[in-house]
Amino acid sequence: MRIVTAPQASFTAGHQAKGMKRYDFALKGRRIHLAVEGSSGGTSLGLHVAADTINAGKRVLWASVEMPDPARFSQLFNHLSPVESSRFHAMNFGGKFERAMDALLEAANSLPSVGLIVLDDWCPSSGRINTVHLGQVERLIEGAPEGMTVLLVSKGSVDASGATSDPIVARAAERMEAMGFEIWRLWRGERQQQRVLHVNGEGNTLTLDDSGFHA
Repeated sequence: MRIVTAPQASFTAGHQAKGMKRYDFALKGRRIHLAVEGSSGGTSLGLHVAADTINAGKRVLWASVEMPDPARFSQLFNHLSPVESSRFHAMNFGGKFERAMDALLEAANSLPSVGLIVLDDWCPSSGRINTVHLGQVERLIEGAPEGMTVLLVSKGSVDASGATSDPIVARAAERMEAMGFEIWRLWRGERQQQRVLHVNGEGNTLTLDDSGFHA
């Protein structure tokens, strides 16, 4: 399983909302299970956090079914130099999920200054998250260096019970919390660029544009 550096893309200026401050997700050392509504910006959030981690002098390990879109990558990494962006190491899952975890663990424990691991779209988009995937995530966090930030991004589901009016709920929330993950949720707001990030019982309204999330 091969890990490659940043996608090849030209670095062009992206649009940023005037007067809005780039949002600091403050993930350092935390484990986050992010459940997202479809097309709400889950991958963009991961890339936003990855860029911030690299800007702080660290490396990022990224694993997903598909490599990040080069154009979107360029927009979110526009403020970083190509040399800095080379500290973004990406791989796709392909084959067996456990082989991807093997590759991530090897990289996390051998590469210098790894600050963040992101698993984007790491499980099927609907239904229960299977025990194999959950077990491999547990193996990842147990084998990664102490204090490593881990962000998991996956599709949320609709609460058929009607217990909540929120657009989505997080799947496998109890199991993830037992592993030490915080449960975050992201969905579209009332306006086109508006997003609601639900963290620890509180909803935060953010704006998503070409350059990332803004408060």
